[in-house]
Order: sequence, then C-alpha cells, then structure tokens
Amino acid sequence: MKFLDQARVYIRSGGGGAGSVSFRREKYIEFGGPDGGNGGRGGDVIAECVDNLNTLIDYRYHQHFKAEKGIHGMGKDRAGAAGKDVILKMPPGTQIFAEDNETLLGDLTRPGDRLVLAKGGNGGFGNAHFKTSINQAPRRANPGEEGEELVIWLRLKLIADAGLIGLPNAGKSTFLAATSAAKPKIADYPFTTLHPGLGVVRAGEVDFVLADIPGLIEGAHEGAGIGDRFLGHVERCRAILHLIDVTSEDVAGDYATIRGELAAYGAGLDEKTEIVALTKCDAVSEEHHQQAADALRKAHGVEAHRISAVTGFGMDDILYRITGAIGAAKEEEITAKLSPQELQWQP
Repeated sequence: MKFLDQARVYIRSGGGGAGSVSFRREKYIEFGGPDGGNGGRGGDVIAECVDNLNTLIDYRYHQHFKAEKGIHGMGKDRAGAAGKDVILKMPPGTQIFAEDNETLLGDLTRPGDRLVLAKGGNGGFGNAHFKTSINQAPRRANPGEEGEELVIWLRLKLIADAGLIGLPNAGKSTFLAATSAAKPKIADYPFTTLHPGLGVVRAGEVDFVLADIPGLIEGAHEGAGIGDRFLGHVERCRAILHLIDVTSEDVAGDYATIRGELAAYGAGLDEKTEIVALTKCDAVSEEHHQQAADALRKAHGVEAHRISAVTGFGMDDILYRITGAIGAAKEEEITAKLSPQELQWQP
C-alpha cells in the first residue's frame, strides 16, 4: 500500500428538508386543520479514528464527500427522514486543518475519537407547527437550512514511541529491519527511504513502536534533498535515536548538521530525549570507532554508543536505553497532568 501523509478534501453536509403545507381533508371531518409535517435534518460529515489504517491513500482518489439531504415533510403529519451521515475513517495521528492549512480543527490520536466537521442543516417546520388558537389555518412552512461546505487538509503524523533520525545512509533502515519485522528498502545509495516506516521492537519484556523517516541533509528545512516535512512523524515520539555513520570523515559535523535541522524545524524536536549511536562499527576497527566517539564527546559533549545492526554488536544495550528513555518520558507526562495536591498526597 502506498504511503500518503497529506491530502486535501472537500466536504459538504446535507441540507435540511422543507416543511410541508398541508390540510387534513377527509369525509365527514369539517375542520380538518393543518397537518403538514416537518422536514428531516441533513446528514453530518464526521471524522472517525480507526486502528486498522496507517495512511491517507484513500483520500488520494476520493476527495469529495457529501452527506445526504433531509427528506421534505409531507401531509398527515409525516416528518421527513433525516439524511445519512458521511463518516471519514482516518488513521491514528491524523490532524485536520482548515483550508488555510494552519488552523487546527481537530487531532485524532486514539481509535474511536470522532469529530463533527460539518453539521447538517435543520429541517424546516411544517404548517402544523405554526397552528395556534388564533391562527388555526396557517399557510406557511419553513424551508430547510442549507448544509455547510468547506475544504479541509488532512495531515498524518505517525504515532510512535521512538524515532530514527540521521543523514542518508546512516543505517536507519538497517536498524529497523534488524530490530523488528519491518522490511524497509535497503541499498548503498542515498535516499533509499522515501516514505516513513514503522516497526514494533521488543526489548526484554517491553514492546515499543519505532519510526524510520527519510534522511536529512544540510539545508533540508529550505527544501534541500527531500526536505524536512517527514520530521512531523517524529513530533509525537518520546525519544529520538540519532544514528551517525562511523565511517564518515566528520562524525561531529554530521551530528551538528542534524541538530541544526531539528532546531530549524522547531516543534520541540531539538528538546526531546536523544540517544546517539555510531553505526556500522563492524566496518572499522575498534580503535577507529573509539576515536569517533571521543570526537563527538569533545565537540558536542554527547555520549555516543557504538553499534552494528549486521553483527548485533551493542544492539541489546541501545534497545534497553531506548525503553528506559520512553518510560521516563511517560512518567514525566503523567506527573505533568497531576495537580499540586495529587503530587503531595501520600498514603
């Protein structure tokens, strides 16, 4: 299935049905009176989050959605039927923006979340509604209200516990393939990963979701390479695994390049918990990858872990460090939601 993380959609809710002007006419009933029914309500357009989707590809080929109109009221006090709703099913992590692509209308993060995007118009009253002791034969009825129409943007941000970042060919896809059942494309040329990928990783008794995004290069925030739009898929991650190719001539410069792109992108990515790892350590001597780790520590003050996804060297340790960072981030989120009274409470 092709991956699509952004789509433009036109939606329109159903208009309400018109009320009816009718009078009861039956034999032997001299004063039948008004019996016009009300019109039915128009259908809504609703966004619903479901757990069996991970792409917006359905909205690449179907971009117009219109709910049913309400049925007009009829005589004999018969109200019109309401129009059927249209439900747009979306994967977890979908954000819905207005036509300006900036105003956030909703954020669907959990399966079962629902959001009414466009409400259907109310049905009009029939003339039976306007009957009073003074006006016993009203000849008026309301038309139904028009439905709402708007253009929305859908933007998918994958929900993962940890994200992989780094320069092209830093070993991100190899790491994902070695630690999960995912089968990303792996090749010896840059930008083999063109779309984000997800994999479920097990470390001991803990499972977590790992996201792999296309590589970044210097100037990605200005559109260089394939840009930095895919960084949106790691915005929700609790930890970031920064992979650096140990065979690079300037590992400190590679680290600075990615950190600069994270800061330029914003959204708090440069403030997330970061774990740094030097990959492909099987391709160089132990002395070489030790020197690379020392260079990173000296230039940026970061502790780089040395791994090889091919031989498994250092992989268990790095996975446990990721789970530890995810667990700590979860505890911080829970603590942030507690009130000062709850934090001070003791049994």
